[in-house]
Formats: sequence, C-alpha cells, structure tokens
Amino acid sequence: MLREMADLGFTCAELSHGIRIPLVPGILEAVDEGVIKIGTTHNFCPLPTGINQAAPNVFEPSSQDFREQDQWLRYTKRSIDFAAQVKARVMVCHLGSVEFFWFNPADKVAAYVAAHRGLVAAEDKTYQELLKRSLAKLRKRMVPYWERTKQSIAEILGHAKTKGVTLGFENREAFDELPLDDDFEALLAGLPADAPVGYWHDTGHADIKQSMGLLEHRAHLEKMAPRLIGFHLHDVNTEGRDHQALGDGRIDFGMVSSFWRPEHLLTIELSPRIDVDGVLRSKARIEELLRG
Repeated sequence: MLREMADLGFTCAELSHGIRIPLVPGILEAVDEGVIKIGTTHNFCPLPTGINQAAPNVFEPSSQDFREQDQWLRYTKRSIDFAAQVKARVMVCHLGSVEFFWFNPADKVAAYVAAHRGLVAAEDKTYQELLKRSLAKLRKRMVPYWERTKQSIAEILGHAKTKGVTLGFENREAFDELPLDDDFEALLAGLPADAPVGYWHDTGHADIKQSMGLLEHRAHLEKMAPRLIGFHLHDVNTEGRDHQALGDGRIDFGMVSSFWRPEHLLTIELSPRIDVDGVLRSKARIEELLRG
C-alpha cells in the first residue's frame, strides 16, 4: 500500500481511520525501511478490535454513555501511541455530535436542501428562517454533549504532549457534528497555551457547509488561520459529492492555497473510486499552487 504511494511520487502519507490491525506490521516495516514518511494519522488508527471498515465515529467523546466515552479515551490514547510510533506529527480527530431522540433539526435542513436543487442559501428567506430555528434548537440541545467533549479532550492532552503528537481538530460536514464551526476559535483559545492542539481544515467539509449557508469558506479560513496546522484537500462536484480529484469540482483552490504556510501538512484525501490519473492530477495541481 505504502510502496504504491511512494511509486506515485509521494514522500509522505496519512494513515487514516480505515487501517485494520493486520496492516500494521507491513506499515511499520515500510516506515523502518524508509519507503515513505508518515506525516499524519487519523483517529482511530489502527481500528479498534473487531472493526474492519473505516469508522472514525465508532466511539464519540460527546456520548452520554460513559462506557462509550471510556472507549473513546482508550482507543484515542492507543491511536496517539501509534502515531508516535510511526513518527507522525499530527493525529486528526473528530469530536463527536449532538444526539436527538426525536425531530433532529438536521433532517429538516437536509430535506429542504435536497428539495431545492441549486439552492442559494443567502437569497432564500424561507431557508434562512429554517436555518435560524434549527441552529437555535441545536445550540439548546448541544450543551451537555459539548461539555463532555471538552472534558474528554482535557483527559488526552497530557498523553499527546508526552508522546510528541499534535492533535488536529477537524471541521465537520454534518449539521449536528461538533464543534460547530463558530466554536473552534473559543475551544482552542480555552485550552492551555502549551496544549499540543491545532485546527485541521477539510476543504470539502467547508464547501458543503458553505452550500448550506452555515459558513463562508474564505472568512472561516481567515478566522482560523492563526491556529491552522494542516489540510485535507479534496474537491466537491456540482451534485455535492466530496472527495473528488482537485479541479473536478467547484472549490477555489487558489483561494485555499493562499492560506498555506511552510509548516502546514497537506493531505490529498480522495474517494477510493478516484483512479490513478485523478490522484496524479490532484498532486500536480497542488505542486502548481505551491510554485505560485
């Protein structure tokens, strides 16, 4: 797997949340032999015992079930250990969601968007009212979930610092996932000054949120720029599907690249359906932007 990446011209890779335990010996061998460097991993990596497919949210730090919280802590610490073992600088993390037993406002938002193809969120007054009401319900419901997430983060900071791994908190694409985009700045500012944390920006997720009227992509990057440590780079097509090859969708990567800095990590994160040509075109597009 890693040899194939190296043969395509990559010198660094991310180990994502689909790495099964049987793959670990080969990965460690490739790293030891210098086949490729590991820049980032993605919680949970490797996958928890018994899980055989990508499952970044199998346990959530926001859960009201204390047993699930404990499992999140256990496997997150194990993932930090593995990140340190493969000498990754950053481990990307998801931070949970808000649960609704009945009438999740996310459903109404999704239904409206699906029923109004080509929605221009800022110009649709009916949608803006729906969004306002839905966000109010989400904020009211989220308080205990958000508090549990912050408590869980506090419990892993010391372990990450000891292991020399920075935690990258990733922006999410779903309406009811945490943190809400407006809360990233306060979350990071509220942690100790020496906490090994930063903001990890996913271009596809931000574009999807922009299409829903939940953020403005450039403005969000401007606000989070002082905390940025890396990017997941993928495009979104006209149908709203993300993880497309760069240049095959609607994202302005010229704008995105203006926020790149020498210390940032850039990860191409494509769908398994994208062929080798799409991978290489994405790589070439990034290299072109870096030269510019």
